[in-house]
Amino acid sequence: MIVVATADFEVYHGVVNELRDRGAQFTTREPDEGLPANARLVIVGPGEDPPDEEGAVAVVRADPTDPRGAVEEALATLRGAEGRTVVGVDPGERPGIAVLSGDLVVAAFQVDANDAADVVLDELSTATDPVVRIGDGARLVGARIVDALADAGVPVELVDETGTTPYEGTGARGMGDVLAAVNIARLPGERIEGRSIEPTAGEIQVIKSRSREESEDNRTITEALARRVARGELSLEEALDEHRGE
Repeated sequence: MIVVATADFEVYHGVVNELRDRGAQFTTREPDEGLPANARLVIVGPGEDPPDEEGAVAVVRADPTDPRGAVEEALATLRGAEGRTVVGVDPGERPGIAVLSGDLVVAAFQVDANDAADVVLDELSTATDPVVRIGDGARLVGARIVDALADAGVPVELVDETGTTPYEGTGARGMGDVLAAVNIARLPGERIEGRSIEPTAGEIQVIKSRSREESEDNRTITEALARRVARGELSLEEALDEHRGE
């Protein structure tokens, strides 16, 4: 049982809301109250002493600005050594991202490809010994994410994503990329330091076609600009602006 025992109003409400969102079993106590017999961990505020003076339960000191981090630390502590943080990424135009602590999915996202690396890095900002596992599909998007993470010093594994996208039944449409990210996170891959990909003629043509569809004046960017977009050097909007100035 998790016990929240703090006089810090901000810590109390932040931690309690996070625990409720996770469906975790917990109870609360005043700082000067004793702990229940089934207490296994107590969460307190910064500078506060836990009610248990004998050290029989684990203690997590919550930062008022990061209640989620305190809750994740508490849950990982109760799970024991299996609580390593693993992030799975299913790359694409809107990558699915799943954050696992051990076998438990603690967060999930689907974001624009340009934001994916920043989301992952934010999730790993307080993690100890994390690893990111990214699917080997959507080569160009995946390569940009891998390079951004590698530049930040994050361990990255490339995973064969064959068979990781599940069947989406009634009511589950749109969840496939996130569920695939969960499956990718659970598959060991090959450790890589970066991923250099040269776009194919077909990939270049797809980018050129997208430029025509997304421009207001039915404009198609050049192959050279499309290649720079494929490599992540320009966004499609920047390439269109540059093409207008040529």
